[in-house]
Amino acid sequence: MTQTDFSVGSIEAVHGPVIDVRCKYLPPLGQALDVEDHSEHCVLEVHQHLGPDRVRAIALHPVAGLSRGMPVFDRGGPLHVPVSPACLGRMLNMFGEPLDGGDPLPATAFRNILALPPVVSDVLPPQQILPTGIKVIDLLCPFVRGGKTGLFGGAGVGKTVLMMEFMHAVSTSMHGVSVFSGVGERMREGHELWHEMRAAGVLDKAVLVYGQMNESPGVRFHVGYTALTYAEYLRDSMATEVLLLMDNVFRFVQAGSEISGLLGRMPATVGYQPTLLTEVASLQERIVSTPTGAITAVQAVYVPADDMSDPAVATILGHLDSVVILSRQQAAKGIYPAVDPLRSTSRMMDRRILGERHYRIARAVREHLARYAELEDIIAMLGIEELSAEDRRIVERARRLQRYLTQPFQVVAEHSGMAGASVPLERTLDDCEGFLAGRFDTLAESDCYMQGAMPA
Repeated sequence: MTQTDFSVGSIEAVHGPVIDVRCKYLPPLGQALDVEDHSEHCVLEVHQHLGPDRVRAIALHPVAGLSRGMPVFDRGGPLHVPVSPACLGRMLNMFGEPLDGGDPLPATAFRNILALPPVVSDVLPPQQILPTGIKVIDLLCPFVRGGKTGLFGGAGVGKTVLMMEFMHAVSTSMHGVSVFSGVGERMREGHELWHEMRAAGVLDKAVLVYGQMNESPGVRFHVGYTALTYAEYLRDSMATEVLLLMDNVFRFVQAGSEISGLLGRMPATVGYQPTLLTEVASLQERIVSTPTGAITAVQAVYVPADDMSDPAVATILGHLDSVVILSRQQAAKGIYPAVDPLRSTSRMMDRRILGERHYRIARAVREHLARYAELEDIIAMLGIEELSAEDRRIVERARRLQRYLTQPFQVVAEHSGMAGASVPLERTLDDCEGFLAGRFDTLAESDCYMQGAMPA
């Protein structure tokens, strides 16, 4: 069959990344189209039917060089990517094309990147925690194996560093594979991650999928779906556990908002697209565990102006099992990771899941930190000497606990000059129990700061 047999029509108008096509027949919504004319090549995705013979599409490649009258061809279906075990160890773009200079993936099988989620009867509810070696997370907001976790924070509070540390910790201990998706972020970070994973010898168990911030909104919107498609393929074909990391899901929402504006839709609350809830759900509802394997997702979420009530943030929040909130106030105090222990939550914080001891210690630590937060203003105005003996003891222990929950990370050891530390959950519980019982009351606060486990 020749290329002419797939001819759809020709370009009628170019409005930036929005392309109007005059068609011989109406391709369905979501159909992928090709523009090819000598050296120019651009993939389009149909988003609107404008009439009996016109469609409006979004360009997924740069539109420089496109002009009216260029022929448009049908790709034969919606956007899809090649899938095979050869994807492991590779760095790919939204189309499944190599970014690492290697050979293209074998085109033996393809998957639609906008596939529907599994039916409810095939979904397994997550009921197990995933230890990370990060003290504050394992103790107060444990990650869910086979669930979804969000790392929320404004610019510069350490979302990406925390995600990289988690990936480093879990990739060496987990008997599965990882898929990392860079959604609308800096390519520099992706390049560094690729080199670090290759040096650590874990790249052969990972797939990196990037759509950086200089790409078109269509690419930034779809790259998360591509990464999820590879995660689903690895879960189903290898019957294994898959760790899916996405940085940054807010950029996915932002790209959807750009597309909505380009298509002329009336914006909804705070300028977001009217389809915000549907778009977020179409991504999140596919991140599930099935009888063949599990997908554990950790997603960084940028919080604009540190406003947790932002509609995009609130929508993403509703889909998560664990929520880790990174606080600018914690970072200003030098508390790293800058996790807010009083606002971060996990649905695993249940004594039936954690066990009585973990639940009891976590609750006591949170109560000490909450009481310290209540008394901070009084201490700042009147001094700690004005507190009762009981409150003074709680404050002193809370300050030591706060510093104990800091931790040097392996992924920044080269820059910080401090060796990274990973602490088993049982050791974290033993140490926190010691702080609560007064075993470390004579220890200077500085001796608790940026340590791994406390000396036995």
